[in-house]
Amino acid sequence: MIKIALRGLTAAALLTVPLTTPAAADPARHVASMPLAAAVDLLPIAAESRDGYQRTAFKHWIDADRDSCNTRAEVLIAESRIPATVEAGCKVTAGEWYSYYDGVTVTAPSGLDIDHMVPLAEAWDSGASAWTAARREAYANDLDADRSLVAVTAKTNRSKADQDPADWLPPLTDARCTYTADWVATKLRWQLTVDDRERTALTGLAEGCGQQPVEYKPAP
Repeated sequence: MIKIALRGLTAAALLTVPLTTPAAADPARHVASMPLAAAVDLLPIAAESRDGYQRTAFKHWIDADRDSCNTRAEVLIAESRIPATVEAGCKVTAGEWYSYYDGVTVTAPSGLDIDHMVPLAEAWDSGASAWTAARREAYANDLDADRSLVAVTAKTNRSKADQDPADWLPPLTDARCTYTADWVATKLRWQLTVDDRERTALTGLAEGCGQQPVEYKPAP
C-alpha cells in the first residue's frame, strides 16, 4: 500500500535526522516537519459551528485529470498492495488493501470506503465554511497529500463518521499515533482550526506518542 508504506518510511527517516520547524523547512520543498506535540501546538483554536453545512458543499470524487479515474478510483489504485485490477471506465474490481484503522486486509473494493482524514463536516466546522466552492472541491479530492484520503474498511469509516479525535480513534491501538499525526498534518495543511475539546484530546494523545513525527505541505 503506497500511502502506508510511505508513512513508515517517512517516520523512520525523520527519527534518524534532525527535525525542522516550519520556518526552517526546506524552501525548495516547502515541507514542514516536527514532533507531534509541537505540531499540535501550532493548531489555532476557534469555536466550531455546523451552521449551513451540506455535504454537497464539497464536490467530491471528481476526475480532476480527466483520465477516466475519479478520486475514489485513484486512491484505490494507489493504495493497493498489489497491482489493482481495473476494468473499462476505470472500475476497480480487485486488489489488496490494508485498512490501517483496524489492521484488516481487504481484497474487494466494495468493502472499502475512502475516508477524508478530517471529515467534510469537521472541515466545515473548522474553517472551510468560509472557503470558496473551488477550495472545498480541492480539499475533498486532495490527492497531493498521502494523509488526506485513505482507503479503510467501510465499517470503521462509518463508525468514525464526522467525529474528531476527542470522540473517535481507530480501534487498532497501534494505529492511534499515526492517525493523530495524520489528523494534525491535514489540519495544518489546510489551515483548519481546533476547538478546546479537540485540542485537549490531541495534546493528551501526543504525550503518549513520543517522537511521532508530523510532516505536511501547505495546500496551494
